[in-house]
Amino acid sequence: MIATLSGKILFLRPQSVIIGIQGVGYKVFVTTYTLGKIASLQEVFLHIHTHVREDIFALYGFLEEEELALFELLIGVSGIGPKAALSILSLTDVTTIQTAILNEDSSILTRVPGIGKKIASRVILELKNKVADIGSMAKEKTLRDGDVIEALVSMGYSLSDVRDVLKVVPEDIIDIGQRIKRALKELGKK
Repeated sequence: MIATLSGKILFLRPQSVIIGIQGVGYKVFVTTYTLGKIASLQEVFLHIHTHVREDIFALYGFLEEEELALFELLIGVSGIGPKAALSILSLTDVTTIQTAILNEDSSILTRVPGIGKKIASRVILELKNKVADIGSMAKEKTLRDGDVIEALVSMGYSLSDVRDVLKVVPEDIIDIGQRIKRALKELGKK
């Protein structure tokens, strides 16, 4: 199972990006938000959902863990496949979608072709109690990276350099000390 990808952006397509890693190009489907954010980058780090069925092996990539978490919740709802979930996430940010689900507002969901009132109601019913947990992931990440930023800035690195480097430090490195070491390694490459 592929959980993250970090590599050079080879090509941008309307709904995907080709990431080159050690001579292999991985096609990763992304939201329009992600495409806009990575358009000017040469390298990218994405959180990956690996979707495998008997006739499909597809990768779906996200800049933030919260996007991936919401994507995985959405595809767990009957009637919502990966393409529909990606379309929902392309409409707006995670917080707006969470708020709509918590407030039982189906208008955002029904903007996606193929999602009517019935499926939107099912999404709200099944996810209302689950989407609140996504926000706690963001808070935990912010607190953790705040400590890393503080440590690196106290070592004399600029705030902007530190923030740029933290974007390429893999999210699966959750120990603060390990994140600092990895960030220092990346800063040394500059």
